[in-house]
Amino acid sequence: MADDPRQLIVLSGKGGTGKTTVTAALAHLAADEVSLSIADADVDAANLELVLDVQQVASHEFTSGYLAEIDPERCISCGQCYDACRFEAVTPGEDGTSYRVSPSACEGCAACFHRCPTEAITLLTPPNGLWYESSTRFGPLFHAHLFAGGENSGKLVTLVKQQARLRALDDGLDLVLVDGPPGIGCPVISAVSGANLALMVVEPTLSGAHDLSRVVGLVDHFGVPSAVLINKADLSHARTGEISDFCDTRGIPLVGRIPFDTIVTEAMVAGLPVTEFTDAPVSQVLVDTWGIIREMLMGGADDRGKDRAS
Repeated sequence: MADDPRQLIVLSGKGGTGKTTVTAALAHLAADEVSLSIADADVDAANLELVLDVQQVASHEFTSGYLAEIDPERCISCGQCYDACRFEAVTPGEDGTSYRVSPSACEGCAACFHRCPTEAITLLTPPNGLWYESSTRFGPLFHAHLFAGGENSGKLVTLVKQQARLRALDDGLDLVLVDGPPGIGCPVISAVSGANLALMVVEPTLSGAHDLSRVVGLVDHFGVPSAVLINKADLSHARTGEISDFCDTRGIPLVGRIPFDTIVTEAMVAGLPVTEFTDAPVSQVLVDTWGIIREMLMGGADDRGKDRAS
């Protein structure tokens, strides 16, 4: 059996910090040196495909949970389903002689199903989203779209990431690169599982520093080593200094400081990783960052507690 590939996940305490921009750049840089399988685990707002020029290979339905449905022909209007529902999803029908279930309010708990004396209620498994396999110049990409109001985004994250890992195992690929969900909720926990390194992308703001502390606490809890990359570092030298001090205190490598540059937006509009679009200073920092990350992941180096970007 092939060796398990290394796993790098890119995280941020909130959305909009440049996480996907960094992931796309790392895919471009890493593909020249290692073989990749890529996953966009931000299933609520997946957008890595926009900068990787993907060609969709296959799409699949994602189903999870239940949705109750009442057959009006078998309903005797006893009201037991109405009494059992804690979410006010069961309401009297328009004809006043049967009950109906509001799909947007149903939590799939099955209480009504078990209370119905005439077996008029069926538990359906409607699709909650779609997941895709696509090809890119840098390797296969697995990504997904969770429908509005769809539940179990953590389960869909696990599915997407597992598909990327299985492809890496099947094809003997070196690295699974994951664009993780923002925040610290269940989707992040699902994405972090099994990772060899978590790269935190943070902006030098008060909320950015706070969010970094929370996401570092999460990955530490699961025993995943972390590294920090500051985006738009020159917008606040004071906040950048605070983040650097935090990394020193916690023994976390600070692997880069990306300067603010509107050329990043130009690269996104062009649908290209910024490192492929330009050799401006922002790209040079990312090149150096990949060199450090590659050594930590593939070389077995342990550089925790050392600010290698200074």
